Amino acid sequence: MVRVYALAVLYKGVNSATVLKAAYDLQSFSFFQRSSVQEFMTFISKTVVERTQSASRQSVKEGEYMLQVYVRADNLAGVLISDQEYPNRVAHTLITKFLDEFAAKVPPNNWPTANESTVDFPVLPQYLAKYQNPKEADALTKIQNDLDETKIILHDTIKAVLERGEKLDDLVEKSDSLTMHSKAFYKTARKTNSCCNF
Repeated sequence: MVRVYALAVLYKGVNSATVLKAAYDLQSFSFFQRSSVQEFMTFISKTVVERTQSASRQSVKEGEYMLQVYVRADNLAGVLISDQEYPNRVAHTLITKFLDEFAAKVPPNNWPTANESTVDFPVLPQYLAKYQNPKEADALTKIQNDLDETKIILHDTIKAVLERGEKLDDLVEKSDSLTMHSKAFYKTARKTNSCCNF
């Protein structure tokens, strides 16, 4: 079954990315794993947005997951995390749509200082529910034939996105945004090659 796990709107600052709003569907994970999975999805979203140039798109494939990222020229960024069955073009069209709506609702001068608790954008969970089925989003794709002039760069693994010599394991270890529980969960998942295969 095709599944979208997360949608997120971020702002790419000079040195880091900030999550402005996010929605998650983690029902396919066990109850006890959900908080760690969500925390790790947030971490990986921020990491990839930070390493994506402005006015460009990336699709990062890792294990059974797909991370679709679009950073607009104004540094507003969108992320969609799904399984590999979800079509890239539909994902990027959906990202463009919710970023355009976000930009119309939340003034750009608020983005650099905003965070999840201060931003009012209640439609993101609705998009997550509505577009679980890519056929629902197919009409959306037909409306927008050309995403824009930006090219989607496809990476086979997260390693291709990281800077030379950088390792995801090291980033996870150094991260202040992940709890010790999530770091341990990541290491266990890496060893058993399940859940967080990012």
